[in-house]
Amino acid sequence: MELTFELPGSTGAGHLQTDINQLIVAGWTGRDPKAILHHISELEALGVPRPSATPLFYRVAANQLTQQEVIEVMGGATSGEVEPLVFSHQGCLYVSLASDHTDRRLETHSIALSKQICAKPVARTAWPLHEVAGHWDQLILRSWIREDGDLRLYQQGTLASLRKPAELLECYFSSQEMLARGLPPSSGPIDGLAIVCGTVAAIGGIRPSTEFRMALVDDVLGRTITHRYYCTELPVVA
Repeated sequence: MELTFELPGSTGAGHLQTDINQLIVAGWTGRDPKAILHHISELEALGVPRPSATPLFYRVAANQLTQQEVIEVMGGATSGEVEPLVFSHQGCLYVSLASDHTDRRLETHSIALSKQICAKPVARTAWPLHEVAGHWDQLILRSWIREDGDLRLYQQGTLASLRKPAELLECYFSSQEMLARGLPPSSGPIDGLAIVCGTVAAIGGIRPSTEFRMALVDDVLGRTITHRYYCTELPVVA
């Protein structure tokens, strides 16, 4: 999937065009094992299957990535999740912003299928990862939803609660899937690889909205990546 990003970094503004051919959605990426277990138990009570491992890496079709402002979803049971998006291009890593939009009704049957069925909106700005690696934990994720006509804060938290990209990539390249494909754990980031790195809790609980806004805030360097998108609900016909 071809994506284009603006690069307003410290090395000067520019553009980057990259072709993403592998998309991984990393789940259960929190650093606190007790908090992860608590969240797993909460979701199990709602009928969501327990993950086979933590973190867990869901392969999703790369053509689900989109930088459009409107996506089409099936029915009214889908919702967004703001997450850092890390991708490799010409041997370098970059960070942007994505929404792991998910079908919550299907999630009780299969988390993997619930993620595959929805497009993944992506921002149009990226930063070289090395520019924020030293203060990664201070970066802030925020999202807002339109609810009862008002724009309401839906998620907010620093990346200190999530595993860092290098650790996630190391876990992924050491996973059973990669080993089964004959790739050594030390193979490192591959051009065209993108990983969605995890999210923070929804304020007031997970719920759908036809408008989703999101931001990745870097207060240290005084900049923000933003994106918004809208959902068009398609009818569910039996």
